[in-house]
Amino acid sequence: MGIVLILQMKLTTFDRLKIDVTDDEIFYKSPRFVNHLSQSFRSRLTRLYSEYLFSQYVILDLMSSWVSHLPSNDKYQKVIGHGMNEAELKANKRLDQYWIQNLNKSQILPFKNSTIDACLIVAGWQYLQYPEKLSSELSRIIKNDSLLIISFTNRAFWTKSPNIWTKRSDNQRINYVKDVISFYGWKIEKIINEKTFDRRLFGLYQEPGDPFFSLIARNNKSNN
Repeated sequence: MGIVLILQMKLTTFDRLKIDVTDDEIFYKSPRFVNHLSQSFRSRLTRLYSEYLFSQYVILDLMSSWVSHLPSNDKYQKVIGHGMNEAELKANKRLDQYWIQNLNKSQILPFKNSTIDACLIVAGWQYLQYPEKLSSELSRIIKNDSLLIISFTNRAFWTKSPNIWTKRSDNQRINYVKDVISFYGWKIEKIINEKTFDRRLFGLYQEPGDPFFSLIARNNKSNN
């Protein structure tokens, strides 16, 4: 996608369209207690969180599920979860509280201005049909110079991902995320594009895991 298109915030109807246009609540009604990401991807994500997250943080785990990727021994002021399936969120023991919301219907988040220290989105951005509105809302609730970490791989429920995601390569997806959040005042601090490898047979050999893509950005409210 060209940067001019993004900067004008003119995603087309086709860009937002999904193969499965039924209500998202139907798709996510039944819990899925499985790991959607390889072990090596999950381990890499946890190491990343260890580097950027601190004990005094109020953390928003947006588009979460039953699995937490936070370091198991680290404690935080509060971890707030969001998702589409209550059974999954209830099973996530790292969450201090959670709520259900379809972000493709409403992008308004139930928080006061500048009350969140870090927002984490893993394997979720690919389902957003209105990422511009959500980026603006996240800028409102996250403190100035605080964190947004968006991580993903090359897997998804493809029928639930809009064309803006499915019709693009991995590098184009990285640029798409970067361009959208940059427009809303986010300062890109780091972009990670790495291969991961899962160990097999007691570590005797390894095979490719899910590729690891992550954008670390800080809120720059002076640009809003």
